[in-house]
Amino acid sequence: MAKTFPLRDAAEIQQALRQQQEVALVDVRDEARYAQGHPLFAVNIPLSKLELEWLDRLPRRDTAITLYDNGEGLAQAAAERVAAWGYTAISLLKDDLAGWKAAGGELFIDVNSPSKAFGELVEHHNHTPSLAAEEVNALLRDQADVVVLDARRFDEYHTMSIPGGISVPGGELVLRVRDLAPSPDTTVIVNCAGRTRSIIGTQSLVNAGIRNPVYALRNGTIGWTLAGFALEQHQARRYGETSETARRHAAAAARQVADRAGVARIDKATLARWQQAPRTTYLFDTRDADEYAAGHLPGSRHVPGGQLVQETDHYASVRGARIVLIDNDGVRASMTASWLAQMGWEAAVLEGLQPQDFSATGGWSPQLPAAPAAEAISPQQLNDWLQQGDTQVLDFTTRANYIKSHIPGAAWLLRSTLQQQGSALLPEAERYVLTCGSSLLAGYAVQQVAALTGKPVWLLQGGNAAWRNAGLPTEAGEQTQLSPAIDRYRRPYEGTDIEPAVMQAYLDWEYGLVAQLDRDGTHGFRVLQPEKQSVTA
Repeated sequence: MAKTFPLRDAAEIQQALRQQQEVALVDVRDEARYAQGHPLFAVNIPLSKLELEWLDRLPRRDTAITLYDNGEGLAQAAAERVAAWGYTAISLLKDDLAGWKAAGGELFIDVNSPSKAFGELVEHHNHTPSLAAEEVNALLRDQADVVVLDARRFDEYHTMSIPGGISVPGGELVLRVRDLAPSPDTTVIVNCAGRTRSIIGTQSLVNAGIRNPVYALRNGTIGWTLAGFALEQHQARRYGETSETARRHAAAAARQVADRAGVARIDKATLARWQQAPRTTYLFDTRDADEYAAGHLPGSRHVPGGQLVQETDHYASVRGARIVLIDNDGVRASMTASWLAQMGWEAAVLEGLQPQDFSATGGWSPQLPAAPAAEAISPQQLNDWLQQGDTQVLDFTTRANYIKSHIPGAAWLLRSTLQQQGSALLPEAERYVLTCGSSLLAGYAVQQVAALTGKPVWLLQGGNAAWRNAGLPTEAGEQTQLSPAIDRYRRPYEGTDIEPAVMQAYLDWEYGLVAQLDRDGTHGFRVLQPEKQSVTA
């Protein structure tokens, strides 16, 4: 019998957002469905991979959490699963998305909408300087004294970049710019793929009082492409070591900006008290991945500052929580915190750390709920079974990974589709073997498939990676897909094969976000002004 959860009215959540209370509003649909329309501060944690993300994004078991879908029945299943992990304050959004709209709430498309809308608001209030693609191209063509700094993640930059551009992810800009443009006469151009990170990166340098002329590349690589200019691919130019002089100047400037934004400074004792209080506190290390791996504060999560501003909802999924940031240079945490404070978060920088405090090593590992017991088989055993023709492989990896390479005969599916369609979805077989990239996600589906089919269900030990490492055959393509292509929303600014009309439509949407924020009225953003005043939009 299904567990009953209380219903929460949309109007109550909207009021809580305006009062800056803690709000955890979770859309459990797959990402492509979420991107079609959702409340501004709704975070996306799909039922299909709930276990992989939930515990770190919603760390307190007593947080008031409201789940919704669009009538697909996924929210109830997600609520039951989360309740089994010990969460005690779960509700469902009354009438789902229809209820939100009936209460006068806006629906925002795309992903990371709060950050993108905030970026547009920053440009609107600060008139962030920018140059069109044609103007930047002329500077490069004429070999002017100019440097192009790409504020995206390195993997995005590596895919395609402005000719001559250097990878400097947004959180690194203030720390690195003085060494990359030592002459104050050098013009600095900041770009991303679209608009947000270009705007925030450029305004970061303006706020920090950079000596150089600085401009955003208007509309980023999208604008560059629409103007008919070619992009470079597979470049690897990156920033180098930072001089002590540059670091000192950057630290002083970053501190001043953070102070203006109202960023708090706390010590480890205060952090410990916050972490014991009945309120969510996130602890993020804003340095780059290599620095974090070499040594970090135990319990901190690695999130580069630029990405934290760009994808805040993906990491800090409880609106109204505290966010505490760490670095070891006095720059990256302060600059990142200055933006989070303007976005309405209570942001703080952890100070007083000593080298010995950075005692944990290695990459960040997510918290995961215990997986149910499952019998595992080796790739060799599965290969033998497949030769007999009585075994069906179910692959829960991403659709992109499945198309690229999968076990011959494997069927790709999402757990959301399995939840909705049940056994009718599955091909007939005498036994089923579940897999994904590592078999981690697949392990959480074993009991459900066994209950639906009444047949033996096994887990492939080591997943698709182990199959390939064993030298066993694979195939590529879309052979057997049991779910629609909804696990990931294709961003209009990624890759090199996006239709121009799609890119232009994306830009047009971004231009309209300030007006949509005004209609919505729940954002609480406060943008710093050049004259050192703060306005509430």
